[in-house]
Amino acid sequence: MIRAIVTDIEGTTSSLAFVKDVLFPYADQHMAAFVQQHQQEPAVAEQLEALRVELEQPDLPIDAAVAKLRAWMAADKKATPLKALQGLLWEAGYRQGDYTGHVYADAADYLQRWHERGIKLYVYSSGSVYAQKLLFGHSDYGDLTPLFSGYFDTNIGHKREAAAYAHIVQELDLPAEQILFLSDIPAELDAAKQAGMQTYCLVREQQATEGLQHPWGRDFAAVDGVMFVNPEQ
Repeated sequence: MIRAIVTDIEGTTSSLAFVKDVLFPYADQHMAAFVQQHQQEPAVAEQLEALRVELEQPDLPIDAAVAKLRAWMAADKKATPLKALQGLLWEAGYRQGDYTGHVYADAADYLQRWHERGIKLYVYSSGSVYAQKLLFGHSDYGDLTPLFSGYFDTNIGHKREAAAYAHIVQELDLPAEQILFLSDIPAELDAAKQAGMQTYCLVREQQATEGLQHPWGRDFAAVDGVMFVNPEQ
């Protein structure tokens, strides 16, 4: 019996193109001005300090910090200070109506259905918890955050390491086999499986499926049909 579902975002609930073609370019375009204007605010100052600590450069000037952030964005580095600052920046874009968070129609539909069945829903993404809540809170289908019981980001561990999923199992306080993890990345699914979770691969784009060691399908309806044979489960 599956009692909880942990879902990835990019390529799973939401299009890869939204992050690549909307959010990342927006952050790259506005990061310098945002950091310059808000560097004295506690939330921004905290992440700039974390950046300097990670680089072991306590006196790193603000222009150099911005340059490093933009370089990390270009390399898609999963650095917590970068992800946190991106989340703060993206909030302005959401609130100004510059874009809404893309969510696939089938994902919005089945997240609602699973929530109504009493299944606990969680998010695990390399993007910060703050950014996750922004996307689902300003989605194409309105505010979806009431559907979720919790969120996880790289603070709990990296997504390709089994230890991160073991920590999530501890947080959820459920047997691992009662937790289903959804992702489009086989290496993440492998790690979750090592931690004892059930897994399902979303193949929304043109990923190869040959040799895939996980059940797979192209949308959340397929997940429901395979993982929930009994709709009362």
